[in-house]
Amino acid sequence: MKRLQFTILFVLLLLPGLLAQAQTKKKSRSGGSGGGSSYGTGIGLRGGGYSSGLTIKHFLSGKNGVAIEGLVTTEYQAHGARLTLLGEKHKAISGAKGLQFYYGAGFHVGSYQGRYYFEDARYYRGHKNAYYLTSYGYRNDNANYIAFGADLILGLEYKLEDLPFVVGIDYKPFFEVFNGYTGFYNDAALSLRYTF
Repeated sequence: MKRLQFTILFVLLLLPGLLAQAQTKKKSRSGGSGGGSSYGTGIGLRGGGYSSGLTIKHFLSGKNGVAIEGLVTTEYQAHGARLTLLGEKHKAISGAKGLQFYYGAGFHVGSYQGRYYFEDARYYRGHKNAYYLTSYGYRNDNANYIAFGADLILGLEYKLEDLPFVVGIDYKPFFEVFNGYTGFYNDAALSLRYTF
């Protein structure tokens, strides 16, 4: 939780300076209000509140602003990894050179060892469906589990004009199926990529 608060605070402090710098620059490598990007491929790190790891983003040819992003991440409390593939549409923000917002969707697959959960056993009796707990408690196991699911993404990224880096922030909610259970999770992250 402290890491997420630090990330959000860092972005809030950094973003106004980047916006001011982008608006005062006379020269731009991005094509104004179009959807094209000023770089072809970026590789870097993504640090989030739920998961962190490697990010690779590649723009498809043309000026349509369509990119494919791959993430290889681990969760802070899980033993394992997740591979995510996203398709994204980028739009330049007019009046802020180098700044783009993007949205997209994709899917992921992962493998984890162990889980921690609450388990209870109930039985029902009577016509009012009153239930009684017979056993309950927290459980922990060390089995391997496969997880898969669908992802959405919404974010902002800024291409530093004089340096080969992109700074981005995103919100990535995802739905996951894990050992027969389903869940909806929220993830937000800060990314830094080297571009070429």
